[in-house]
Amino acid sequence: MIDISGFDLDAFVRSTLAEDLGEGGDITSTAVIPADARFGGVMDSRDAIVVAGLPIATAFFRALDPAAEIDMLMPDGHRAAPGSDLMRIAGNARALLTAERSALNTVQHLSGIATMTRAYVDKIAGTGATLLDTRKTIPGLRALEKYATRMGGATNHRMGLWDAAMIKDNHVAVAGSVGEAVRRAKDAGIARIIVEVDRVDQIEPALTAGATHLLLDNMDVPTLRGAVTLIGGRVPTEASGGVTLDTIRAIAETGVTYVSVGRLTQSAPAADIGLDFALRG
Repeated sequence: MIDISGFDLDAFVRSTLAEDLGEGGDITSTAVIPADARFGGVMDSRDAIVVAGLPIATAFFRALDPAAEIDMLMPDGHRAAPGSDLMRIAGNARALLTAERSALNTVQHLSGIATMTRAYVDKIAGTGATLLDTRKTIPGLRALEKYATRMGGATNHRMGLWDAAMIKDNHVAVAGSVGEAVRRAKDAGIARIIVEVDRVDQIEPALTAGATHLLLDNMDVPTLRGAVTLIGGRVPTEASGGVTLDTIRAIAETGVTYVSVGRLTQSAPAADIGLDFALRG
């Protein structure tokens, strides 16, 4: 079983299967597969991946065949070499074939995120910087996608709009200035006040007003280094904006506390994972 704060696994499984089954059910399996037929199968990775989502795949199979025999061969967060077996399953053939696509879609998507995340984490190893994800997630899948980034070695940033203030350029435009926006957030009793600054001259007004974290947005490496020096450790610093696998190391070496990367959840390709069935003896 998987325990993810704010995520209702049973509801996710039900709604996903309902979307696939519609009103008519799995007409192919019903027509082609005898009701009492049994199958065994192996889920495997065709490429090197970081695994994420196997407990959720298990929930899909067990939702349709509670007696299914499932053996997870490696834990989420594990690095799997090409050709690695991830899970063995056996049970009612109709049930397993009906659940197959939902299970695979989930594991492929989450493992793709975890795999990309691990590549970014490895790139900044030894710099002292921590990789953060963002709120650039598929609607309805945030808890799962942020779980996958954790499996890849990242740290979750805000889970939503509720757990910290993040003052961005549009907030500043409406409030009138960085300082005024921060003061209003502080007066509202908000403890965590993250402020996005895209110019060095916004740093001191933000800090003076009470910012607790500065997001240094779309700054080049020399500007980042200067901003970190100016801030002098008074609050954590975060580099963000257009970060790629090719640029993240140099960004992390500027001394920032965090580097946030939206593409972890926004652009990760699905992992190449399959489920091959074979008759059981």
